[in-house]
Amino acid sequence: MILGVIADDFTGATDVAGMLVQAGMETLLAVGVPADDAVLEADAVVVALKSRTAQVADAVRESLDALARLRAAGCRQFYFKVCSTFDSTPRGNIGPVAEALMTALGADFAIACPAFPENGRSVYRGHLFVGDALLSDTGMRDHPLTPMTDANLVRWLQAQTALRIGLLRHDAVAAGPGAVAERIAALRADGVRIAIADATCNHDLRTLAAATLDLPLLVAGSGLALGLPAAYAARGWIRPGAQAAALPAVGGHAAVVSGSCSSATNAQVQDWRAHDRPAFRIDALQLADGVPLVAQALAWAAPRLATAPVLVYATASAEDVKATQQQLGVERAGALVEACLAEIARGLLALGVRRLVVAGGETAGAVVQALAVRRLRVGLPIDPGVPWTQAEGRPLLLALKSGNFGSVDFFAKALSQVA
Repeated sequence: MILGVIADDFTGATDVAGMLVQAGMETLLAVGVPADDAVLEADAVVVALKSRTAQVADAVRESLDALARLRAAGCRQFYFKVCSTFDSTPRGNIGPVAEALMTALGADFAIACPAFPENGRSVYRGHLFVGDALLSDTGMRDHPLTPMTDANLVRWLQAQTALRIGLLRHDAVAAGPGAVAERIAALRADGVRIAIADATCNHDLRTLAAATLDLPLLVAGSGLALGLPAAYAARGWIRPGAQAAALPAVGGHAAVVSGSCSSATNAQVQDWRAHDRPAFRIDALQLADGVPLVAQALAWAAPRLATAPVLVYATASAEDVKATQQQLGVERAGALVEACLAEIARGLLALGVRRLVVAGGETAGAVVQALAVRRLRVGLPIDPGVPWTQAEGRPLLLALKSGNFGSVDFFAKALSQVA
């Protein structure tokens, strides 16, 4: 194996795996740390964790466990996959996990680059933009778990680690791999241990990939993976193949389960409902009051699945989320919704659903665990960053969508591709 990826959530894992597969790199996605006797035979192995919003100590421990398993499997390079909006808090988890991975690998330097220009995420002078707006001026400032209130990633990451954080500026990236290598050498000499790397287009990502092949660890969103397969192929490490993304067709019903409350997912839910497609809303306050919404949702879905896909959603506006959290607390509100949607997903499979779209990283993690999915084969992207996947050995297709990703009509588009 060449590349070992440690992803801090499940949608991010499918996101980066999809980028690698699209470029012809045979990729295996493991849900959780693979067992010691698991066969890991692929160009790349992505380990999907649910560590983005875990306690810092738990996130570090799980990430180190994944690293140990990937090292034992023979990976040459390692990739800590984080969100393209750098979801974290001033206490963690990106800095502490990156620091622990670097220590374990004996690495004295790493780059951090969440840029994903195809989805509107770019980094310039160390600041993360979503489209034309600074990250801190977008809906991410109201994220219920990881509110991003500062777009300056050098400052944000520095708050999370004692390692010195620096900036790999766009002028060096634009000058090519040689200039990047020179700038990295200068940063190292100045005591910088992790450098936020600017990137505003795919060419920048390819430049960074080519210039950092000899770094043991990369910290990045999925965008940087765009350039890695070609860089590996240029060194003769892999031979890209067109069959890497092939998935089988499956029958059965189709459904969408949505827990994300991002602006993008809110728009996707609204689009679904605007077209008079069947939708059932989950309310956290009703869950807290003991209303049996799992049973109600499944009873509602059963007669409808035979004629059309259904949507079960807890997606809500930022104002509604804040009001719910004030009554229930952040952790309890999130746990109630995740557990409910995971149980509903399990019930939908019992009703014959075999094509399932799941929106939201935390929701996806809960659903995949509830469905006892251990490995996924990864197909081509539906939209940038969101591929269809197949639960290995089962007639079940899953599209695990990050809350911020996808076009307004993503739900219908995704299901139409596997109709």
